[in-house]
Amino acid sequence: MELKDKLQALKEEAVQKVQAIAEKKELQDIKVSYLGKKGVITGLMKEMKSLPNEEKPMFGQLVNDARQTVEKAIAEVEEKIQREMINRKLASETVDITLPGKELVSGASHPLNRIVEDIEDLFVGLGYEVVEGYEVESDYYNFEALNLPKSHPARDMQDSFYISDEVLMRTHTSPVQARTLEARKGQGPVKIICPGKVYRRDSDDATHSHQFTQIEGLVVDENIKMSDLKGTLEYFAKKMFGEDREIRLRPSFFPFTEPSVEVDISCFKCKGKGCNVCKGTGWIEILGAGMVHPNVLEMAGFDSKKYSGFAFGMGPDRIAMLKYGIEDIRHFYTNDLRFVTQFLRAEDGGNADVSK
Repeated sequence: MELKDKLQALKEEAVQKVQAIAEKKELQDIKVSYLGKKGVITGLMKEMKSLPNEEKPMFGQLVNDARQTVEKAIAEVEEKIQREMINRKLASETVDITLPGKELVSGASHPLNRIVEDIEDLFVGLGYEVVEGYEVESDYYNFEALNLPKSHPARDMQDSFYISDEVLMRTHTSPVQARTLEARKGQGPVKIICPGKVYRRDSDDATHSHQFTQIEGLVVDENIKMSDLKGTLEYFAKKMFGEDREIRLRPSFFPFTEPSVEVDISCFKCKGKGCNVCKGTGWIEILGAGMVHPNVLEMAGFDSKKYSGFAFGMGPDRIAMLKYGIEDIRHFYTNDLRFVTQFLRAEDGGNADVSK
């Protein structure tokens, strides 16, 4: 039968061509030319109508056999091509496992973050709660709720960045204290520390920055006395700067505390004898503090005859400068990795090794 012979020849031809192919695209082209909708083998089915009825089933079987034979040949070659592609890729990406690996560079905590974490850990151990607040604040919580009405001259010491007449970048973290007192609705005790960034319009130099960090503490309860404040700050100074540190309280003024004090520690470099760090005085100022002003308690809904409290505020920037011998506050904010990587955590409990 001519059609039968023609079909056998096409099958053999297709298999030979498929087995000679080495590229995936060429294989796809062959598959379409023989087995596609308009392919040669597919087209033979149209010639069945010219055959006698008794020959059609056998011819259809032969066409299907040819199709299956070509499909099998294509699958085998496709698998071979895929395997060769993988082998070539593996050969090109061979890794010499005897070569030294890439060094993983350890990250370093920023010195300010380390100081803040150390202070937080210290006060959490004393039962304080860490509370954070808004950096964009209202004038009321930043000033008025802290006994600083709009006409108060002390506002000039905290000139800030105003967004509107009633909204500004906070000048201290004290608004967190005011909001916390208000939220407690006149019920003590309150025992919190408030870390965060603050902003003031200041000229940047070695000891001043328009942005810096601050941590404030607040304790309000019945029968809180000045001696409680002194004992707390003395404990803080010894844990942060060494057990041989002493503190000194000097009278001062803050609108939100009365009485108010400046707190100094004995110089850790000269042991009180006088040096360049303490400017010859033997003492270094580290923070301000005082007893919470009754007006602040009353505005927050606390009975100032029943409750009393103390508050303190410190700058982690200054503490870090003293603790690590950093001479310029701008180093904290310039993102120079040479500076930050000096403070890799050591295994000695977190003290920085700045000798390298």
